[in-house]
Amino acid sequence: MKWLINFFTSSIGRKLIMSLTGLFLIVFLIVHLLGNFQLLANDGGVSFNGYAHFMTTNPLIQSASWGLYFFILLHAFLGLVIWWKNRAAKGSTYAVGSNANVTWASKNMALLGTLVLAFLFIHMGDFWFKMKWTDQLAMVNVSGLDVPVKDLYSQVSYTFSNPWMVIAYLIGLATLAFHLWHGFQSAFQSLGLNHKKYTPIIKALGKIFSIVVPLAFAYIPLYYFFVLK
Repeated sequence: MKWLINFFTSSIGRKLIMSLTGLFLIVFLIVHLLGNFQLLANDGGVSFNGYAHFMTTNPLIQSASWGLYFFILLHAFLGLVIWWKNRAAKGSTYAVGSNANVTWASKNMALLGTLVLAFLFIHMGDFWFKMKWTDQLAMVNVSGLDVPVKDLYSQVSYTFSNPWMVIAYLIGLATLAFHLWHGFQSAFQSLGLNHKKYTPIIKALGKIFSIVVPLAFAYIPLYYFFVLK
């Protein structure tokens, strides 16, 4: 058991956990985006409210959610630990070696990760906290359900009618894009998945993902503000 603890507290172990949790969170982004597409259904929020009710009441989803929260915090904590140790060892704000071709995102992953975490807290405060822990949301009937559900759809509409909130979300998503720009391919690299044939493909997929997914998320507040407002 001691060797296992020593491994996961070592530099290699920390990077391994960072990579695995990062890839898990990338998968979550895809699932979350697909769920959020319910907001674009032209049904007055029926689809999205039904989806939100399922996600917050299903026991299996709830168990997975607590694991997700843990992985988010673990990923953020280890990122700061790695940044701090690199800074202490090399006297730089983010140790990436002496390669002059490193990107701005790769040199500022700790800063980007911290901003993404702050954005996540804002996002969860706007929706998850009010949905899960307060009675601020009205109850509405949804076709196919026998009980009224909380009207999270109206909260989304209200939030994205505020231009400052839309701007805040766009900034947060731009920060996420920069974080993914380096983090996607870095996760595979830290796992030792380097190959002259496949690494360029992974890097290309990472760049596409880091642009397309944040843009898809950003489309929702923009649509609500400019089209549905």
